[in-house]
Amino acid sequence: MTQSDIKNLEKELWDAADELRGNSKLTAAEYKDPLLGLVLLRFAQNRYEDAKVQVEKNLAINPRTGEKRQATKDDFAAAGAIMLPEQAKYDYLVDLPESVDIAEAINNAMKLIEAEYPDLAGILPKSYQEFDAKLLRDLIRVFNSDAVKNAKGDVFGRIYEFFLMKFSMQGAGAQEGGEFFTPPSLVNLIINFIQPNHGIIHDPACGSGGMFVQTAHFIKDHDPNRSVNEAITVYGTELKSNNAKLAKMNLAIHGIEGKIMESNSFYTNPFNLTGKCDFVMANPPFNVDRVDAKNKFLTEDDRLPFGAPLTGKGTIGNGNYLWAQYFYSYLNETGRAGFVMASSATDAGNAEKLIRQKLIETGHVECIVSVGNNFFYTRSLPCHLWFYNKGKKPENKNKILMIDARNVYRKVTTTINDFSEEQLEGLTALINAFRGDELGVSRDNEWFNEHFPDGQYRDVEGLCKVVDLEEIIEQDYSLTPGRYVGVSIELDMDFDYQGRIKEIHSELADLNQEANRLMSQIQSLEL
Repeated sequence: MTQSDIKNLEKELWDAADELRGNSKLTAAEYKDPLLGLVLLRFAQNRYEDAKVQVEKNLAINPRTGEKRQATKDDFAAAGAIMLPEQAKYDYLVDLPESVDIAEAINNAMKLIEAEYPDLAGILPKSYQEFDAKLLRDLIRVFNSDAVKNAKGDVFGRIYEFFLMKFSMQGAGAQEGGEFFTPPSLVNLIINFIQPNHGIIHDPACGSGGMFVQTAHFIKDHDPNRSVNEAITVYGTELKSNNAKLAKMNLAIHGIEGKIMESNSFYTNPFNLTGKCDFVMANPPFNVDRVDAKNKFLTEDDRLPFGAPLTGKGTIGNGNYLWAQYFYSYLNETGRAGFVMASSATDAGNAEKLIRQKLIETGHVECIVSVGNNFFYTRSLPCHLWFYNKGKKPENKNKILMIDARNVYRKVTTTINDFSEEQLEGLTALINAFRGDELGVSRDNEWFNEHFPDGQYRDVEGLCKVVDLEEIIEQDYSLTPGRYVGVSIELDMDFDYQGRIKEIHSELADLNQEANRLMSQIQSLEL
C-alpha cells in the first residue's frame, strides 16, 4: 500500500465514521475512545492473522507424538501480536446475528483481551452500551472493508494517529483540561533535532504518546531492519487518566513496548530517571498555576538543581521553569532534550530569569526555535521549542543557535498552519550545520535553496543566527530568537488584504450606524 493509498484510506475511514457520529447524538469526546477501541480490535486481528502463519510455521514438533505443540501467548508476543480469544476477534463481532446485543459483545471482547494481557487492564473502552446498536454495527462494517482487512504493517498505526489528530482538531479533549495530541509538525521537528535513535526515552507529560510513536517512525525510517524495542526503552508520565489510556493504546497498536504511568510530574518522579535519559521530549501544559510550593516532594526534588521559581510571596507563579529544569535533569551526560514551551518563558523575569541564566551558563542550551500562531488545533498562540544537548562539541559550548520560524509555515486551513516537508528538512539542516554534521537536505529543496543559495549555513536576517554568551548577556539572558536574528518583513501573498480592508470599512460603517441609532434613543428619553 503506497503512502497515497494510506492517506486515501485514512480520509475514507474518517469521513465514514464522522458521518455516523454526525447522525447520532454523541459529542466528539463521547465518540473518541470507543471508536479508537474498534480501531485497536480491527488492528489486533490483522496482526494476529499475519503472525499466526509465522508462529505455526516455527512451532516445534513433539518427538513423542510427532505433532506440533499448541501456540502460546509468548509465541504471538514474539511475533508482535496479541493472541486473541475467539470472542475477541473482529470477525466474530462482524458475524454476530442482529438478535445479539452488539454493545455487550464488544464490551466482552475488551474484557477478554484485558484478562489475557494485564498490561492492558483497565485501559480499553467498555462503554459501548451508550451507543445505538445500529451505529455500532455500521461502525464495525466501516472497519471491515477489504482494504482494511488486507492492511499490513503500520497502516493501522497511521490510522490511529490520524484519528487522534482529527479528534484533537474537533476539540475532543477540551473537557479534560488539556491537549492530548501534539501536532505532527512540532513533534517531527523535535524528533529531527534531537535524533532519538537509542537508549532511554522519557516524556513526563506524554498525552497520547505521540512523541514515542514518531520516535519509532524515525528509527524505522533510518534503519528499516532495526527493532524499535531493541533500540529504545520508553517511559511516559501523564496526569489525565483518559490521556494515559490513549497512550497505552497507542503504544499497543504500534507494537511499542513501554511504561506509561498516570501521575503528577510536579509531585512525583515515578520512574526515578534523573540523570539516566538519553532523550527527553515533551509538550507540557503551559503556564500551570497553583503548583504547591510547600509540597514536601517539591521542596526536596533532585530535578530542580537551580531551585524552585518562587515569587516574593513564596509561591510558584507557574510551572514553566519547573518543566524546564525537569527536562534538563533527566538527561545523562550526553543526553538531548526537545520540548514545547510558552513564548513568555524566554523572557520571564525575577526567579525565572535567574534559573534561565543558570541554564544558559551550563553551556547545554543548544537551540531555540520561535513558532508562529495556529500550529495547535485548540489554541492559536505562538510557542517556542527549546533544545538541550549535554553532548555539545567544546567549540559550541557557549553558543546557541537562534531560529525565528514565525514566518516559516504552510497554511492547512484558515486557522491551522504546519511545516511542509521541505521546511522541516530545511530547518533540520540548520541544527545539523551548527553541530558540524551533514546537512541532510535534498538538492531540490526550494525553501533551503532560497535562504542558503550556496548550500551552506549562514546567519540569515529574520531567520537564524548563531549567538555567543557575550551577546546573550547583553540581551539580559533573553532566549527570544527575534532579539538576535533581526526582522524580516514578509507579506502573506495568499491573504486578501484589499478584501479585508473593505470588510473592516463595512464593519466600521455598521458600528457607526448602530452608535448613531443608540444615541438617538438616548437623546429621545425624557428626564
